[in-house]
Amino acid sequence: MEDFMRDKLESALVGVAGEYFVAAELSLRGFIASVTLRNTRGIDIIASKSDASGSVSLQIKSNSDGRASWMLTKKSEGFWSNQHFYVLVALKDVGTRPDYFVVPSKIVSESIINGHSSWLAGKKSDGSQRKDSSIRKFTDYEGRYLERWDLLGM
Repeated sequence: MEDFMRDKLESALVGVAGEYFVAAELSLRGFIASVTLRNTRGIDIIASKSDASGSVSLQIKSNSDGRASWMLTKKSEGFWSNQHFYVLVALKDVGTRPDYFVVPSKIVSESIINGHSSWLAGKKSDGSQRKDSSIRKFTDYEGRYLERWDLLGM
């Protein structure tokens, strides 16, 4: 039980670290970034231009292995709008700048729907049918969305 609690705490800290890294990066880029309360569904940061001429909502997902792969849930399939984005953070060693992947929420939604459907249609290693799960996976190994802050349109 102690290992489970430590893993859960470490996972939560990875998520919080990602949110603050993104808020700092947005601030450096001239945005006003506000981290939301923990109970705000699907929105971790609200970012706006300093002249208040536009704003976006951001969902932050972080990993601690530095790879371009993140775990999401089924809820992400239907939670999208033109002004909502994911910033996927690949944390690396302490003192090393993370990689940021800025992805429109509609792209994330479509990708995880298609990816999960393909995964579900496959077979387990023993040949049996896979069972549905609420876990989804988004990857960007090609780096299409690496540092794409311009997609925020502000």
